[in-house]
Amino acid sequence: MSHDFAAQRRDTFQTFRQSKGVSLPKTAVVEYEFFVEENDASWPAFERALRLAGFRTRRLKDGVTLVAAYGPIPVTPEAIWEQEKIATEIALKHDFYPDGWELAE
Repeated sequence: MSHDFAAQRRDTFQTFRQSKGVSLPKTAVVEYEFFVEENDASWPAFERALRLAGFRTRRLKDGVTLVAAYGPIPVTPEAIWEQEKIATEIALKHDFYPDGWELAE
């Protein structure tokens, strides 16, 4: 089954449409979350590939989620989507799947 990048992009842009009236910073570090789907997925290979693309990574204690942080970047749907797409392409090659993003605190 192929990944629906168009739907993922729509979700990111929809998040901004829904946030009208919310005060957002001009720039921020964005954290993209990915969950592992396959038991034999290589966490180290995924993390290495993300780091080579400029992301910082950390594993959550739930044992299934990896966070890839990037930035600071402009807090715009275009800038966030650009990095989200890159990270998702890497994730899918390593049997991880996107689970959203948020602005780091």
